[in-house]
Amino acid sequence: MKTSNPPIDASRIEDSRGVLLVDGRTSASRTAVAYGGVLLLAIGAFFAVRAYGRTLSAPLAAPGTMLHAAGIHSPVFAKVLLGIATIVLAARCMGYAFDKYLRQPAVMGEIVAGLMLGPSLLGAISPGLYHFVLAPEAVPHLGIVANIGVVLFMFLVGLELDLSAMGGSSHLALAISHASIVVPFVLGSALALVLYPIYSHQGVSFTVFSLFLGVSMSITAFPVLARILTDRGMQRTPLGRIALACAAVDDATAWCLLAFVSGVASSSLRDPVVTVGWVLAYLVAMYTLARPLVRWVSAKQEDRSGQVTLTLQAMVMSGLLFSALATESIGIHALFGAFAFGAITPNDGRLAQQLRVRLDDVVVVLLLPVFFAITGMRTQIGLLSEPIDWAMCGLVIAVATLGKFGGTFVAARFTGLSNRESSALGILMNTRGLMELIVLNVGLDMGVLSPRLFTMFVLMALVTTFTTSPVLGWVSRGRSFAEISRDQSAGPGELLSPGHPPGSGKR
Repeated sequence: MKTSNPPIDASRIEDSRGVLLVDGRTSASRTAVAYGGVLLLAIGAFFAVRAYGRTLSAPLAAPGTMLHAAGIHSPVFAKVLLGIATIVLAARCMGYAFDKYLRQPAVMGEIVAGLMLGPSLLGAISPGLYHFVLAPEAVPHLGIVANIGVVLFMFLVGLELDLSAMGGSSHLALAISHASIVVPFVLGSALALVLYPIYSHQGVSFTVFSLFLGVSMSITAFPVLARILTDRGMQRTPLGRIALACAAVDDATAWCLLAFVSGVASSSLRDPVVTVGWVLAYLVAMYTLARPLVRWVSAKQEDRSGQVTLTLQAMVMSGLLFSALATESIGIHALFGAFAFGAITPNDGRLAQQLRVRLDDVVVVLLLPVFFAITGMRTQIGLLSEPIDWAMCGLVIAVATLGKFGGTFVAARFTGLSNRESSALGILMNTRGLMELIVLNVGLDMGVLSPRLFTMFVLMALVTTFTTSPVLGWVSRGRSFAEISRDQSAGPGELLSPGHPPGSGKR
């Protein structure tokens, strides 16, 4: 029978012979007296030093010294903290509500929270509260935080890009994804014929304007699409794999197109030969120097155990920021540099896995909501004050939907998919969400989009993304897409067999 040890009295410590070494009750009183004595001694010493120091004189302060000291407790910094705290809390609450009650991806709730904090809702209801929460003097600093968040997010998007996972069905994914880019691109460029005379100005060339509208119509939001597939249990179905693969190709192609358009816009301000030369030099350096180095570093980590060192993480982050700096300096935007650096980093190694773990929560929870709020502040629904504005907004939504859905549907049918599968794929590829907002902000920063046109395209991104889940449910009519895929007869539809997964559902 086991006997329990008697509880130890921490206030009494004895040696092996039972001699009392420490009596806690006596020791505590002695410690308090000693501590009080030391404290009084320190106070007395300080007053003695102070009495002598007041007899000394210091030289005159250098110009600006007091301003720098006062800046430590700047009210602007406090307003930035208030703004970020409010934005993060609102984004989390709306994200939770959308996920739980509306069956929409949480990121859509976060986007709506950003719009609600802007002039279209909060600013219209209570201008005083709006300027208190998002003070005008804090907005430039919030913009910097938002840009850093988007740069890190684009690095993570590039890090997840895995076109090699398409395997034997790569030709199917390439055909469908490129059709879903080409058709809306052409329609968006044609739409510029209508919108350019109304919403642009002579400072923006029609070439840049039409190219940008084409790109903005071609975007598919890979992260949002992946979340919709996961929520519906479709990410591992043949159709889900095809959708993920097509969206991955869309990501890579669309960002290359955006870099091209940014280069064209930048070359209009300087020698286009210089811009093209710098872009080619950047691409060569990334492929011949940075890519082998990053792959070598990543391979070395596979032979080690434990956490990736902070030094190596600092090196990777420095490389990311230098890549973003290079493309920003060239004139094709820092986002492309961040995306490219993520794309050349092997996405299946320990290094990539730990970078995702360390960055993902910070970017998604803290930084991206600030970007949504900045987008909300730029979106002014009140600018659409005329009937023609709303008519043009409806036209933008119709062209965007027709281009994405139509291009995807026709290509999918041509490759052998059924009507229902082709329709579902077209609906999924019409998801725009966060990626579209990033592109639109680039256009606004470049001056290609006017504030009114920016607002129209933001509404288009919201409508096309919000309608994805309910319309997808209507198309499925209560049946799972795994069952629909199994209904496919042999022949061209075999390209969708689970033995040839075109993409992965990791995102």
